[in-house]
Amino acid sequence: MGFNKITDAIIRELQDILGTANVIVDPEKMEMYSRDETSDKLWEKMPEVVIKPENAQQISKVVQLANRELIPITPRGGGSGLAAGAVPLHGGMVLSLEKMNKILEVDNENLFMVLEPGVTTGEVQKVAKELNLFYAGDPCSAESSFIGGNVATNAGGNKAVKYGVTGRHVYGLEVVMPDGDIIIYGGKNVKDVTFYDMVHLMVGSEGTLGIITKIWLKLMPLPQYVADLLIPFPDIQSAIKVVPKIMTAGIIPTAVEFMDSLSIKAAELYLNKKLPFSDAGAYVICEVDGNTELQVQEDYETIGKMCMENGALEVFVADNISTQDRIWKSRKAYAEALRMLSPVYCMEDIVVPIANIPAALAAIEKISAKYDCKIPSAGHAGDGNIHATILREDRDDHAWHDLKDAVLSEIYDAVYVLEGNLSGEHGIGAKRVSAMYKHMTEGQKKVLHTIKNTFDPNNIMNPGKIVALGRIAEY
Repeated sequence: MGFNKITDAIIRELQDILGTANVIVDPEKMEMYSRDETSDKLWEKMPEVVIKPENAQQISKVVQLANRELIPITPRGGGSGLAAGAVPLHGGMVLSLEKMNKILEVDNENLFMVLEPGVTTGEVQKVAKELNLFYAGDPCSAESSFIGGNVATNAGGNKAVKYGVTGRHVYGLEVVMPDGDIIIYGGKNVKDVTFYDMVHLMVGSEGTLGIITKIWLKLMPLPQYVADLLIPFPDIQSAIKVVPKIMTAGIIPTAVEFMDSLSIKAAELYLNKKLPFSDAGAYVICEVDGNTELQVQEDYETIGKMCMENGALEVFVADNISTQDRIWKSRKAYAEALRMLSPVYCMEDIVVPIANIPAALAAIEKISAKYDCKIPSAGHAGDGNIHATILREDRDDHAWHDLKDAVLSEIYDAVYVLEGNLSGEHGIGAKRVSAMYKHMTEGQKKVLHTIKNTFDPNNIMNPGKIVALGRIAEY
C-alpha cells in the first residue's frame, strides 16, 4: 500500500486542529523524533511533520485527516524504545504524546490512578509512593519512558517476577481508533468479562491498532520493608543455575536480575566507581519486599544461604535506600554502559522458560566464540528475559551488518529450540518483524493480519511495526 506525502494544505489543516505551535516542520527540531534508543543508523528516518496534540479530540481529528489522505501516523512516547517502534520509517507524521502529561486522578479508595500517556513512569512511581501507594511497573528507563509507551509495548522491568509486566496493572484505556472514534475499554472494575478483553489487545499493540489517550492503572499498598542482595559468582553458569532454585524455594522475590562479567566491567567503567567483586564472573541481584521486617529478613537469609551453598562468592545485603541505590545503579546503567564499549550495538530481548536460561546463555557464548564478537548479557533471570547485546566495536558498516544478521539468526534459532521467543519486553517494532515472521506459523500470520486489517484497513497506524508492510493484503 502506498502512502501520500504531506502537502502544505495538510500542514495548514493540522495547524487549524492543533495550533501552529504544536505542528513542527523545522528539520532541526524534528531530528530528535527520527529515532529511538536503537543505536543503529538503519533504524532512523526523518518525519515529514511532528505534531503535539493536547487531548483525545485533537487526535481524533488528526486520525480522520490521516485516513482521508492516506498519511501514516507514528505515535511516540518518550522515545526510549529499543525496537524502532516509534521511528517513522514510512515518513508521514510523528504524533508525540509529550503534552498529554497529566495525572487526572488518584483514587485512594479503589486504588487506581487515571492519567494521560505522557506522564513518565518515574513520576507515576513517585506520586504513588508519596501517598503510601505502590505502582509496581519498574523498567530501567523509568525516569525517561512514558507510561503510554510502557502500555503500548507491555513493558516488563525489574519487578515483573513478583508483580508482572505493565499489562497486569492496566484495567482501562481510552483509545483513539484508526477511524477517529474515541472508545473507552475497561475502567475501575477489577473483574469484568462483559466484552472481549480489548484492554489487553491494545496493551502491547505498539500503536498499530489505535492511540492510547488515557490509562487506568491499578495501584497497591506500598510494601513497608524492602531488602536487596548483590551476590557475585565465579562464572555465569553457576550464577544462572541458582535462579530456578530461588524461584522454587517457597519465596516470591520481587526481582531476580543477572549481569555477566563484561556487563559488570562496562558498568564499572561507566559509573567510574569500583564495584564490589567486579572481577567476578557474574552478579545475581535479588530484591524481596513485604510488610513485616522479620519476613523480609527470613526471605533474604534463605536466598543468601542458598546462593552460598551453590557457589556464591559473597552475599551483600542492602536494607536502606542509599545502599539499595548503589546495588541497582550497576544493573540500571547496563545500556548506557555498553555505549562506552561500543557506541553502536544491537540489544536483544530474548525470553526462554526460566529453567532454560543456562542453555540459552551457553548457546550465546558459543555463537560469540564462533563469530569472534563480544555479546555481553544481562537481564531478568527470574522471568527468563535475557538482554544479549552484540557489540559493533571497530567493524565497518558492511562487516557489522553481516555479523549482526548472522549472529541474530543463530541466537533466534537457538531460542526457539529452547521453547523461547524473540521479545520479552522491548517489543517487535520494526527491528524484529522479519525474524518474527520467520518463526510464525501461517495460522498465526493469518490471525495477526486479520486483526490489523479489521481495525486499520488503510494501514496508517504505525505501519511496518509488528505487521510487515505489504504483507497484510495476502490475507
